[in-house]
Amino acid sequence: MAWCPFEKIQNKVKILHYFEKCCQIFCYNGFMKIQTLAAVSLAAATAIAAETQPATNIVENTTMDKPVAVAIETSLGTIEVELDAAKAPATVANFLAYVDASFYDGTIFHRVIPGFMIQGGGFTKTMTQKLTRPPVKNEANNGLSNARGTIAMARTMVVDSATAQFFINSVDNKFLDFKAPNPQGYGYAVFGHVTSGMEVVDAISGVRTGVKNGMRDVPVEPVEIISIRRK
Repeated sequence: MAWCPFEKIQNKVKILHYFEKCCQIFCYNGFMKIQTLAAVSLAAATAIAAETQPATNIVENTTMDKPVAVAIETSLGTIEVELDAAKAPATVANFLAYVDASFYDGTIFHRVIPGFMIQGGGFTKTMTQKLTRPPVKNEANNGLSNARGTIAMARTMVVDSATAQFFINSVDNKFLDFKAPNPQGYGYAVFGHVTSGMEVVDAISGVRTGVKNGMRDVPVEPVEIISIRRK
């Protein structure tokens, strides 16, 4: 686990906040297992209903040698994104399959952490998790970095477990990049970047959050994904 200099932080609230940012604690078979935030932060929200189907490379409904543009219309404004089908063909095809089915309409950004990322695409306003397609192969080893303004797939601790949920990096998060072909180092697959509307991403990042249905970092006032459409 990453070392946390608790002795240098006097305020108890700061201690709890710092610990929260550094690690997540999971109960497993009666003992506490500690994982660093770099390994589990994004996995925590999607681990509630981890997929068990084998990963599948979905290569449909997209031209693989050209970027594809989509518009994410939210209750706080529109975010335009260019998807990199050349670098992440299976991921882009998977995402567009959900887009073309209007799957994302009425979902929310259910996990918002300022100075980190905004995550959505899997839950409704009532915090009901939507049923998804089978998982897609993790394409994190494609040379794309989790830089500010990039869009990537959320997943559980299982490398090939991404389905519908995605996140947009609000800052550079290179620790989420591919490092090694193993569960600890595989990283999160970037498959595009914001071309317009980063002010909307920043506005979402700044909303007030709390705990809802046992999940942390949920916006108090829902931030709705009204629709995602190809441009």
